[in-house]
Amino acid sequence: MSWTPEKEQKLRQLWKKGHSGSEIARMLGDTTRNAVIGKAHRLKLEARTVSKRTDTNLNNRKKSDAPEIKTQKLGRKARFKALLLDKNFEQENPLKLEELTDKTCKWPIGHPHEQSFYFCGRKPMEKFPYCKLHVLYAFQPKNAKEEDQITEEDIPKFIEKKIKLA
Repeated sequence: MSWTPEKEQKLRQLWKKGHSGSEIARMLGDTTRNAVIGKAHRLKLEARTVSKRTDTNLNNRKKSDAPEIKTQKLGRKARFKALLLDKNFEQENPLKLEELTDKTCKWPIGHPHEQSFYFCGRKPMEKFPYCKLHVLYAFQPKNAKEEDQITEEDIPKFIEKKIKLA
């Protein structure tokens, strides 16, 4: 596509009105967004200072003049330990396979070939098949930090008993 003086003038007008490169390319026809942006750059047209997205963010900030209070998110290990130390943490309810329902945690405890094998049985979290404790075990983020990995050594010996009793 060749840039005629008429097309350049139309580009200047549309650019000044705040149309995007894609919109201008469609209005001019027979050109691409990149061609429009390149020509605007060569013509040294005014750069856009505020985009539509930035504008809405600025308006939202003006509405709420209160400073944002950032709360630090707890890591997986910290949530795990807090859950274990919680006094209101539900007790384990050992169940056999036949006794499982949608309202019970399906986390297996032990090995299926053992006599003492059972399922957790606590109330599961919404949209998960496991209780809070076992969700922390089962669902780990893709790029979990090493310090956030929960291992058996993270469970103090005195709390191990609480997990089984809780």
